[in-house]
Amino acid sequence: MATENNANIGFEKQIWDAACVLWGHIPAAEYRKVIVGLIFLRYISSAFEKRYQQLVDEGDGFEDDKDAYAEDNIFFVPEDARWSKIASSAHTPEIGTVIDDAMRAIEKENTTLKNVLPKNYASPDLDKRVLGDVVDLFTNMDMGDTEESKDLLGRTYEYCIQQFAAYEGVKGGEFYTPASIVKTIVAILKPFKNCRVYDPCCGSGGMFVQSAALVKSKQGNLNSINVYGQEKEPATYRLAKMNLALRGISHNLGSEADSSFTHDLHEGLRFNYIMANPPFNLKGWYNDNLKNDPRWADYATPPESNANYAWILHILSHLKADGVAGFLLANGALNDSDTLDIRQKLIENDRVEVIVVLPRELFITTDISVTLWILNRNKKGGNYHGRNLRNREHEILFMDLRQWKENPVKHENKKKVFLSSKDSKNTENITINLAGQIEKAAEIYHTWQNEGTVSEKYAVPELYRSVKVYDSQLTDEERKNNVPTIESKGYTLTPSKYIEFIDHDLKIDYEKEMARIQAEMQEIMKQEKESQQMLEDAFRGIGYGID
Repeated sequence: MATENNANIGFEKQIWDAACVLWGHIPAAEYRKVIVGLIFLRYISSAFEKRYQQLVDEGDGFEDDKDAYAEDNIFFVPEDARWSKIASSAHTPEIGTVIDDAMRAIEKENTTLKNVLPKNYASPDLDKRVLGDVVDLFTNMDMGDTEESKDLLGRTYEYCIQQFAAYEGVKGGEFYTPASIVKTIVAILKPFKNCRVYDPCCGSGGMFVQSAALVKSKQGNLNSINVYGQEKEPATYRLAKMNLALRGISHNLGSEADSSFTHDLHEGLRFNYIMANPPFNLKGWYNDNLKNDPRWADYATPPESNANYAWILHILSHLKADGVAGFLLANGALNDSDTLDIRQKLIENDRVEVIVVLPRELFITTDISVTLWILNRNKKGGNYHGRNLRNREHEILFMDLRQWKENPVKHENKKKVFLSSKDSKNTENITINLAGQIEKAAEIYHTWQNEGTVSEKYAVPELYRSVKVYDSQLTDEERKNNVPTIESKGYTLTPSKYIEFIDHDLKIDYEKEMARIQAEMQEIMKQEKESQQMLEDAFRGIGYGID
């Protein structure tokens, strides 16, 4: 495997295919722990060994000093837990126990990993011979350069999580948000250095990984972004902890897995950016202790039957005075009558900035179209981290990306799907210029924000439109032309109520089209008569007439 370098984009799949030999009859959720645990163990051991050798070469005797590793954000790996020990035991009956013991030893030495690492390798359900082969697979990876290896193993980790999400179906959606959606949110929000980012339902940490990647590409320093999150499901919480540690991203996910509603682990903290993919239309989120919760004291208590607006108000409560949030919700939240009072007040308080309807088929678990909401606590304009923004008070930008046709990559017999890398087993449906599409969507938003770049009418039919909230904001000409406002549409946030859609049937030249159809029908009828005559002549030729 050492011959497969980091530039080989198929390497992740090779790891996955080889590791799948181990799967056997183990449930996907259990097998997920096996593979991601090995990826994590391989990386932290490699990073430790590289730093260990540096310290030995320096000759100051600090190679066993934990602080010498912590200052470089490297986990201390005790001798019996190092990969060399794992590799030497690969083809012994005790390999499962050796790995479990290594995981326990690492947790003991690194308190931030306590109860995080999987310890199920000694299970009788795991074929120890095949487990040894998988250990060999990771042993033979070229780990000479730790930074490149981190990228390689990080990609492999994400790829495996993606595949497990596909195999686990609905449950998989709880820990994995498709990369295309995460990249879109990050491209629109553009988190900057020295900022705090929060995700109240962080899954396996994808939002943080992409945010850190953007910051690193611009400023080159991961330490300039502070990551905070919370996750309710214990297994997913552990996935996120490993994912972020693998990437070298310092983080605060709280001390345990718990609900952001009933036990907010970051209560009182405010953030520059919030990015989230909450579970759609969540039921069972409410209990009586939340009745007078301060998060919705200025609005109304969200419906017990659906947590969509509870997520909105929770997110809003954690935004700084100039904070921005981007998150996904089911489309029903755009016009649900049960939440009209909350939605109207959000609009009147000028918290809603952008509504983007995304295409179908983005998710593994559902083919419905969903909405990206952008909330902003400060739409007044001015200088914002080097950008001169115009005043967008009482305006909302709507985008509908379901009909996007720009920059498709043409493939025969394949669907054109905006933003969809079909993050699932059916990866053949990668049919568009994903990076170009995401960049264009972000450009529409940023152009609308920027001072001096927006004319009176900022709109493209079937794609986007800037809409004013109140009828009183309209000019006489706009009133004459029945330009819609949020108020006139009853405070619905459905983009199709505002974006202009063209009746393409009006462009058809019916006279010309009917003449074409008539000519085709005449030709078909002529051919039919000729065929009938040929058939009759053939029967007569063999002595059978047709009356």
